[in-house]
Amino acid sequence: MPEIIKTFRDNVPAMRFIGKRYPGFGPWWGEWFSSGWFDAVENAMGGTKAITDIWENGGGYVGLERRVDNELTEYWIGMFTPAGTPVPDGFESVDFPAGCFGTCWFYGKEDEVHDFSGFSDALSRAGITPKKDASGAVWMFENGLCPRFTTPDESGRVILDYACTAE
Repeated sequence: MPEIIKTFRDNVPAMRFIGKRYPGFGPWWGEWFSSGWFDAVENAMGGTKAITDIWENGGGYVGLERRVDNELTEYWIGMFTPAGTPVPDGFESVDFPAGCFGTCWFYGKEDEVHDFSGFSDALSRAGITPKKDASGAVWMFENGLCPRFTTPDESGRVILDYACTAE
């Protein structure tokens, strides 16, 4: 089981998420890497520096979830980009207003860090409340950032950010 080593409120500017929508969790990540789709999104925004200049935790590969009453209603793979980034052909987008995310860093072996069972309790202890959009959904996401997710430490562990829109 992973350990939550940091919980924080992350103030963010307006951003656009660019990606592809899927019917649920599945094996699509490999297709993203083999097809160069992350490269296409990075090129559309002019390189990852465009997002990291406005959001310190930007530039990661994201599994975005839209949840209503904790039930998954949409699943996307893609990246956050600056607001107004042109959407490449074959992709879709979701615009997020300026606001904040409630974020936890999950620390453990790569096959463990996708267990987010302690997320809600950690946010609550930190005084962070998930924010619902106009339709009653909370947007949540895995944010795989380099190098903390891509390069294991000396004990073989990584850090995966898990976040949600927050009040």
